Amino acid sequence: MNAQTPAPGPLSLVPFVSVDDMMRLIARIGLRPALRELADYVERDFRRWDDFDKTPRVAAHSPGGVIELMPTSDGETYAFKYVNGHPRNGRTGHQTVTAFGVLSDVATGYPLLVSEMTILTALRTAATSAMAARHLAPKGARTMAMIGNGAQCAFQALAFAEVAGITSVRLFDVDAAATRAAARHLRDAGLDVAECTTPEAAIEGARIVTTCTADKRNATILTDNMVGPGVHLNAIGGDCPGKTELHRDVVARASMFVEYPPQTRIEGELQQMPEDHPFTELHRVVRGEAPGRTSDDQITLFDSVGFAVEDFSALCWVRDKVGGDAPALDLLADPDDPRDLFGMLRRGGVAV
Repeated sequence: MNAQTPAPGPLSLVPFVSVDDMMRLIARIGLRPALRELADYVERDFRRWDDFDKTPRVAAHSPGGVIELMPTSDGETYAFKYVNGHPRNGRTGHQTVTAFGVLSDVATGYPLLVSEMTILTALRTAATSAMAARHLAPKGARTMAMIGNGAQCAFQALAFAEVAGITSVRLFDVDAAATRAAARHLRDAGLDVAECTTPEAAIEGARIVTTCTADKRNATILTDNMVGPGVHLNAIGGDCPGKTELHRDVVARASMFVEYPPQTRIEGELQQMPEDHPFTELHRVVRGEAPGRTSDDQITLFDSVGFAVEDFSALCWVRDKVGGDAPALDLLADPDDPRDLFGMLRRGGVAV
């Protein structure tokens, strides 16, 4: 379904989408339409969930953070993402998250696309959150609280505005400068924005609450007494073992929805709970096999840790958008005789 014949040309050349290329692509399409299209791509692939090979991401943990590989394949196209998460990077002027990805043809093993994914991951994470909210958030919800106003904040708010219909955002971060910056971006985008000085103030009147904090620790961003009936919680900050955002009692009260349970048990809010704690896989809701929100008073929780299928969807979206217009990397050896790689070196002037 997603396989695409590589563009004609030397087999060594692989389409490459740089950071500048990605920014130009988003500028051409428009940020909100791009988020809506990405949400649709992710939802399409969740509907065909059984087509994908699935495994928890391969993680190399260190005291300062984590480096991960996130692979998947639908049997025709293979994708992986390289991504890091280093919460203390901001102190030295580095991004806390950087990423790139590769899309390949399963039949030949040849790459079809190499792309930056630092920007793209922010887009796909926001699009996935908003797609989940289409199925889980209370109908008519127009106000979202955003606790954690760093790199993901504006993307999340705009995705919820475009896909889920919010018009108002209430912001809180322990770093007031981050809140001010996010508020400026979102006001420029036409949203009604409130800058709050406590998380309790931020969630006042909000029927959707997104938590997106960076600290690599078991935190309690939301305590049980802060969460009333009828709220949708979008917890996206948990992305490694030992990192959570919600008090255990909040998780116990909510109806939990997850991407891929073996990964969520390692990295999500689910790691706080016993093995028999109930949850529903989101793809079953998307496919109509399980209910999402069932009552006005229900507390729903999307325990999102990010999964490789979402990166697959995002890379396919980029491939479809750039077509044959992407510049190319001379990435692969392409000898005249596929069996004579050494001869290619000789023709290149390498002495024996």
